[in-house]
Amino acid sequence: MFYRPENGHGLAHNPFNAIIAPRPIGWISTRGRLGDNLAPYSFFNATAYVPPQVMFASTNAKPDRPGTKDSVAQISESNVFCVNIAGGAMKDVMNASSAALPAGVNEFEVAGLRAIPCETIDCPRVEGAAAALECRATRIIRLAGAANYMVLGVVSGIHLRDDLVRDGMFDLRPEGWLARMGYKDYAIVTDLFQMERP
Repeated sequence: MFYRPENGHGLAHNPFNAIIAPRPIGWISTRGRLGDNLAPYSFFNATAYVPPQVMFASTNAKPDRPGTKDSVAQISESNVFCVNIAGGAMKDVMNASSAALPAGVNEFEVAGLRAIPCETIDCPRVEGAAAALECRATRIIRLAGAANYMVLGVVSGIHLRDDLVRDGMFDLRPEGWLARMGYKDYAIVTDLFQMERP
């Protein structure tokens, strides 16, 4: 099968998200004029080691945030954000925070999560998250499409849950890394193997 995206795929569901999978989930917390916000993004990844850097992309818009969503709007105000990493045990509260709520509604409260302060930025983070990356935004880039933005940031502080540091390594097993697969599908990754580069 071959198709040009502009002509459609003819399938019952768009295959694009399922092709590029699994994708890590950046559970982005922000603080802005309207309060605190928390939302998961599956267009998320690391971009560099030194200094450590990450990116996430926001698609679509909300009626009360013309042209974007709460996360991007608040980062444009504060220039900071926190990437929380949810393990498999937090899948349901992560999903609860994805609801399309009006600007100013606190997703921490809606999902029953406790927001705790970051160390290097004025932003909340998720208590109990497997890890949290405190970030200073370096660029917000408008992408092709009506409401697509990519946010780039430098990591200024890293929190690791103490019980997940074993033998000098961060290890989310047996809880597992939560990942987006496409459609309504998610995965909890626990089956790992090692390979040496040639």
